[in-house]
Amino acid sequence: MTTSVGIDVAKEVHWVCAIDSGGKVVLNRKLLNTPEDLQQLVVELLALPAPQRVGIDVLGGIASLAQAVLLQAGVALVHVPGLAVNRARQGTVGGESKSDPRDARVIAEQVRTRTDLRAVTAQTELDIELRLLVSRRGDLSIEQTRRLARMHDLLVGIFPELEHAVDLTSKTALTLLSRFVTPLELRQASDDQLRATLGALANRSFARKLITTARAVAARQTIAVPGEALTARLIKELATEALRTIEQLATLDRELEQRLASHPDAALIRSLPGMGALMTAEFIAEAGTIERFRSPDALAAAAGLAPVLKQSGKSRRLQRPHGGNKGLKRVFYQSAFASLHSPDSRAFYTRKRQEGKRHHQAVIALARRRINVLWAVLRNRQPFHTHVTTNA
Repeated sequence: MTTSVGIDVAKEVHWVCAIDSGGKVVLNRKLLNTPEDLQQLVVELLALPAPQRVGIDVLGGIASLAQAVLLQAGVALVHVPGLAVNRARQGTVGGESKSDPRDARVIAEQVRTRTDLRAVTAQTELDIELRLLVSRRGDLSIEQTRRLARMHDLLVGIFPELEHAVDLTSKTALTLLSRFVTPLELRQASDDQLRATLGALANRSFARKLITTARAVAARQTIAVPGEALTARLIKELATEALRTIEQLATLDRELEQRLASHPDAALIRSLPGMGALMTAEFIAEAGTIERFRSPDALAAAAGLAPVLKQSGKSRRLQRPHGGNKGLKRVFYQSAFASLHSPDSRAFYTRKRQEGKRHHQAVIALARRRINVLWAVLRNRQPFHTHVTTNA
């Protein structure tokens, strides 16, 4: 006899359902997301026929406390993806009906019938910190992109030539726009005022060119657009926020570097061309340890980079998957693109292009190939070494 358990995770109240090897329900109740109730669940599970295997549909976040309690008690914990739960529920009688007890029962059935579910293991403090820092950096990057787009939209409405001339991703342009925006402000400001605003940045050739350009376009626009004053104030506020965000991103990057220096896999991952500090941190945050994946094919499938078979009758074909972990897919695709300066990657990419693949297809093929290489690097605990020699 064995016991298969499903926990449908929620913010305040989970639902737990346990079934025996024959599918009979032996435990079915709500589960408060509190240490006391979770500890009580452990007692109840240990009283059921062993071995007990518990499945959850969410990892981290609202499931963090439940994971910690169950893993500390030595309970075998596996992850049942939410998509699998939804598809399995739809395949049962009354599949359109959804409830927490129903989903918990479906999770338990998945645990009972499937042997390919990935085990959930306790994460180290370092892995958790990397994931949190990567998540925070991603949030700031998204906000910064939205902020700069808004600045472009506002600036082009009152000063089109300046909007076309400045690069809002640079600290120099943002620093200037935090003080001077309208044509009148730029015409009235002296060179000393503009250089003082830019501070140490004023000595750079780009800053001198920006000041010259800003003065030139300001001299050509003598008309004040309606709403110019308020628009300029909003642009200055957004520029100040953007500068603060750049500093926050730099701080996060330093923290990521510090933690990667202590991570046992970081140096091995970074030996692969294209895997810089950020890509390495994102990979660790998304994938965890390589032991989660039984083979390179499993890692590729998790990233949505392994072709899937579509067969019906006499029809049989492979096609690109639409699912997979988008974070992992981004890491492998972006790092593959960044690695094209490497002789190995360039040679593989060139060969795929000669086979008739388009650029995007060749980069995807390279990303898939690099998964095999990264797997071997981490499995053998040996850094990557190039195998292509050049005449240089």
